[in-house]
Order: sequence, then C-alpha cells, then structure tokens
Amino acid sequence: MKKIIFFFLPILSFAQTLPVKFQSDPANKKVDVLIDNKPFTSYIYPSEDVLKKPVLYPVLSAEGHFVTRGWPFAPRKNERVDHPHHVGVWLNHGDVNGNDFWNNSNNVDHVKTKYGTIYHTGIKSMKAGKKAGTLVVTADWKDSEGKLILKEETEYVFSGTVQSRTIDRKTTLTAVEHVDFKDNKEGLFAIRLARELELPSKGPGVFTDANGIETKVAQTDNTGISGNYRNDQGIEGDAVWSKRSEWMNLTGKIENEEISLAIFDHPKNPNFPSQWHARGYGLYAINPIGNQVFQPGSEDSNIELKAGEKLTFHYELVIASKHLGDDEMNAMAQKFQSKK
Repeated sequence: MKKIIFFFLPILSFAQTLPVKFQSDPANKKVDVLIDNKPFTSYIYPSEDVLKKPVLYPVLSAEGHFVTRGWPFAPRKNERVDHPHHVGVWLNHGDVNGNDFWNNSNNVDHVKTKYGTIYHTGIKSMKAGKKAGTLVVTADWKDSEGKLILKEETEYVFSGTVQSRTIDRKTTLTAVEHVDFKDNKEGLFAIRLARELELPSKGPGVFTDANGIETKVAQTDNTGISGNYRNDQGIEGDAVWSKRSEWMNLTGKIENEEISLAIFDHPKNPNFPSQWHARGYGLYAINPIGNQVFQPGSEDSNIELKAGEKLTFHYELVIASKHLGDDEMNAMAQKFQSKK
C-alpha cells in the first residue's frame, strides 16, 4: 500500500482571502478600508493643527476589537494618556537633518526643539479587489522652517481572512536635498497598542475614564492586561527592546479573542535584521536607524542621501485571531521576505 503523507502548513496561509473595498471621504480627510464589508482601518490625513503626520487609525482585528489605542482622538476607559504623538500605525524618525519627526505634536514646545512635519499630498491610486486592496499615497517631509527635504510615496496592500488582517507597507523616500538620518532610538515603523495588549506592569500611571478624563493612580491595575513580546531568538517580554530580530510576535487577549500582532522585517531594508523599540506600555516599533543608541559603543547606523537618491522601507503587520507559534511565524516571515 502506498504511504500517504500529509503536510500541515500554517492555517493563515491557506485560509480563504476576503474582498477589500475603499471608501474615500475627502471632507473628513480619510480613506476607510473595509474587509468583507467590515471596518478594518482608515488612512487619515488631518491638518497639521490636529496631527503632524498621516497614519492608519484605528486598526481592528478580524473579530472587530480595537488593537490600537483610542486616545487622544477617541479615548476608551483605562487607557494610558502618555505620548500624544503615538497614534495608530505610522512611519517616521527622530532625527532627520536635525529635525524630530517622531515626537512632533501640539503638546511640545516648538521653540526649544526642531520638529519636522509630514504633510499628506495626495492619493495616487486606490484599487479594491477580491483578494487584496492597494492604496498608494504621497506625502512631503518638511523641516521646522517648512522647507521640503523628502518626498514620500507609500503603497499599502490590505488583505484579510476570517482569522486575520494584514497590512503590507512599502515606503520610498526621495531626497530633495542632502539628507542625514541620524542614529536615534525614536523610529521607525510603529503601532501604539490597545491597553489590553500592553505588558502587565507595576507602579503609578495616568489613565482615562470612559469620558477621557485623566486620573493618576499609584498602582497600575493589570486586570485584563495580557501582552507579551517574543522575537525570533525566543527572547520575551521587555527584554526584546534593542535586540535584533527578523520578526516580533506580540500575543495577548481582548475579551474572548486571542490575538497575535506580528511585525516582519524585510531583507532589503537597511540594517536587516533590525533592532526593536518595543516597550511594555504599548509602543511597538521596529527601528533600523538606532544601532548606536540601542548598543552603546557600537557603530552608528546613520543613513546619508544625496539629492535625488531614494530610500525604501518595507514592512508587514499581521493581526491574527489566534496565538501564532514560532514555526508559523518563521513560515510567514519567509513568505514576506520573498517579496520584491
């Protein structure tokens, strides 16, 4: 009798893909992304007096739970009220020609520090599809004096299954003049997590009630807080900060939904595999331009562009309605890294 061999591969790879649609809303400066006619996220580009960069906000899981923090735009009960520049999913850096694009918000002193702003300039294309949807947008990076230093073109590819949602982001920056990206911990591709996906912590904090009113507490309540980081070396928790890894897997739970929120690096990105600026309080970022600050005494990771030169960053973010194991993560990483 011939032996029959069964191969069991990650379920996310073979689950049926769902249709993706876009709803452009210029009046409210956003594009809504729908998967199977359900809200997934929105590309928002408010005026600079509201937000200093375009972002994806909010982001929902396949079961409809918010995986991004609501504050400051739509506060939810028991959220932290720190770092007002941490909104949704974004990409920028803390030192570009001496300008801080990362920390810029209406809550900082723009006299003491040079802050850069990213201005949405257009929607180049939107293409819905039965298996994926592609949104291409453009933006200008301007310094503290309003001088244009970088032109941005970003392609988002959105897709999903019954169990997952995926954002594939490829951003190309073109230097208008000489540009220096200096080694800095504040970067690069990031998401600010919902409270439930933070790591349990001790000590005081400032949180909101259901109306967004701030309250200081002496001891943090960890009820329902279930997040944990794990990288490709098996390092977990807060210890993943500054370590190099081809992927990061944040596992947690919101109500009855188990969640993995995974970010994948690409071999064509600078300084692959990258280091991670992932914090227990909910900042989850991958940063290829922070080598020296993450590992004092090591060589810096500065990047220099001459006028006309380009720099591309390619990342994938997957939100799965299950806890992904290392084998699944490695298989997904291999699939993403094979993309051009």
